[in-house]
Amino acid sequence: MAGFRSLARQVRDSRCDLALRRYSLRKCLERFAPYGHRATWDHLCSRAGFGPEDRSPDPARLVAALDELEEARAVWLAYEVEFAERRRKEKHLGLRRPGAVDDWHRLTWGGFGVAWCDDPRVHPREPLAEVLRRLIAALEREPGAECPVCGGDRLPWKYELDHEPSSGPVCADCGILVPRPVLTPEALAYARRGRLLMSA
Repeated sequence: MAGFRSLARQVRDSRCDLALRRYSLRKCLERFAPYGHRATWDHLCSRAGFGPEDRSPDPARLVAALDELEEARAVWLAYEVEFAERRRKEKHLGLRRPGAVDDWHRLTWGGFGVAWCDDPRVHPREPLAEVLRRLIAALEREPGAECPVCGGDRLPWKYELDHEPSSGPVCADCGILVPRPVLTPEALAYARRGRLLMSA
């Protein structure tokens, strides 16, 4: 099974058939897809300027999409290295019990679904790397009451998401499933109540 870097080389290789280059970019999303596979693909296509169903996109646009994906992956991998180092130090100090961020992080190891978007057509517009930087910054500070990506405060609780956890606060503005550790207990309670009020 090819890894992310070898797939990325195929996307950039002008000697490869265009269909293989597009396929290789799609396969990269099996290794790293911050919004989930379909939403990340939709995001990359819209940012690079080709349609999700376009079978013959401009090769330069494919490479532009790959560039954005690689930059975001570098941001996330650097965070994972820091995270692993912090956990190693904590364990050395006898702090064995993981916290809320650790529980959340275990579900997103490798970067898949870090900023899950259940609706593949609704996702942040900013570059992926910027979205991940904002999310990481939120994970490293005290919890708040807003979406860490767009600052939106409409976070209705959604159920039956195609992700784990299968329920949680979803930003009504940018579409991400907001990680619970970045929200205060009051914000989480408000999100739950808001969902009940809307269904009444």
